[in-house]
Amino acid sequence: MKKICIFCGAFESKDPQVDLEVKNVMGYFHKHSIGLVYGGAAIGVMGKLANELVNLGGEVIGVLPRHLMKKEIAHAGLTKLHIVTDMHERKKMMYELSDGFLIFPGGMGTLDEFFEILTWKQLGLHQKPIAIFNINGYFDHLLAFFNNAIEQGLIREENRSLFIASSDWHEIEEYFSR
Repeated sequence: MKKICIFCGAFESKDPQVDLEVKNVMGYFHKHSIGLVYGGAAIGVMGKLANELVNLGGEVIGVLPRHLMKKEIAHAGLTKLHIVTDMHERKKMMYELSDGFLIFPGGMGTLDEFFEILTWKQLGLHQKPIAIFNINGYFDHLLAFFNNAIEQGLIREENRSLFIASSDWHEIEEYFSR
C-alpha cells in the first residue's frame, strides 16, 4: 500500500481511545512510508490524523470541497491540498489517489463515504481493500445492521466479505499488507 484513504469525522471524538489510535495508526503509516489521503480539514478526527503524520514527516494529501474551506478549516500544512468543486468530486479524487480505505469513527459524511466506496466494490468497479476500525465498538450497530440485512435477504452473504471490521489494529495491518 502506497496511500491509504481514511474516512473519519470532522468533529472530535469523546472517546480518548480514538486519539490513541490516531497516534498508533499514523506511526504505522510513517514507519511503512504509507501516505494518508483524507478530507483535508484541520479540525476533528481528520485534523488529528493529518497533524500526527505531518509532525512525523509523512505524506498527507487532503481533498476538500471549496464550500467547506472555512467550515472545516482547510489544513495549511499538508504535502498537497486539492480543492475540488463538490462532495462527488472529493470522493472520486480520494478514490483515485488511494490504494485502500480505512474507516475511523465519524458521522454521516464518514458513512456516506464508506457506503459509496463499498457499493463501488460490490458493483465490481474496484477491488481495493476496505477496513472498518471498530474502536471501542463504535461500529457495532452498523455491523449488526449488515447481519440483519443478510438475514432479511437484502444483502447477499458474500457481499459481507467486501470489507473487514476489527477493533484490533494489527488485524487491519495484516489485511492491508496482503
